[in-house]
Amino acid sequence: MEVDRRAFIASLGGAAVVDAMCPEAKAEALEHHLSDLLDASLGYTHHHEEQVVAAPPEATVRRGAGSLFTPQGPQDDRKMPVLAPMPDKPTLVDFFNLRFAPANHVLQSATRALKTGMSEEVILACLLHDVVQNLIKVDHGWWGAQMIEPYVSEKLSWAIRYHQALRFYPDSSVGYEYPELYVRIYGKDYVPPPYIKAAYEFAKKHKWYMEARLITVNDLYAFEPGVQVSLDPFIDIIGRNFKQPKEGLGFDNSKTAHMWRTMMYPDNPL
Repeated sequence: MEVDRRAFIASLGGAAVVDAMCPEAKAEALEHHLSDLLDASLGYTHHHEEQVVAAPPEATVRRGAGSLFTPQGPQDDRKMPVLAPMPDKPTLVDFFNLRFAPANHVLQSATRALKTGMSEEVILACLLHDVVQNLIKVDHGWWGAQMIEPYVSEKLSWAIRYHQALRFYPDSSVGYEYPELYVRIYGKDYVPPPYIKAAYEFAKKHKWYMEARLITVNDLYAFEPGVQVSLDPFIDIIGRNFKQPKEGLGFDNSKTAHMWRTMMYPDNPL
């Protein structure tokens, strides 16, 4: 997807605002911008004031808050998303339909992984790698891995955790050159923060490195405007690789059940 550099920087508040952002914030802003452009190409509208820019004093929510907790729409006409009630025993598919939608980016990512013959674990990892951003946007790789950990293999959650760091670094063995986009948008001095570099150095020596790397490969090509995608091809893969609790997500007393309940009931005051 083509990005208008000047328009993008202007949407963040101008060059001075961008210069004050840390490298990780810049990367997150760019990825959210690409996701918004993708959804807009399919008829969905989101606000374009990026969630990772420092919140102004008059803000009513922090911009790191997930999409379910922030007003959506044009800056002059924002409205809280209207959320349908969840079923009594919600499944992952229910969350995709009622809380994660439109989910175009992750659906495109998983579709590409499916078409290129990736393993079912990698396909599901691509489908899930960004869904936690509906809950929280900060450090989404770590939060996302934690949220799904009780329900997937250790390898799959590990891959989601470290895709956040790996996306900053090229790997010619799989044709991954995503960092060039950051350089083109932010300049040649763009450098990820130390904790991201440390995570990358650890991950590249790990036995599951390639699973995490393949998420970034399919992440890179998952911003095609106007491409219609569906959850239907992944229903059986979810059934085989996601341990759906019989009580329903959020009610199974797992160590992350509260995270699913928070997305079910984002209007609860306490």
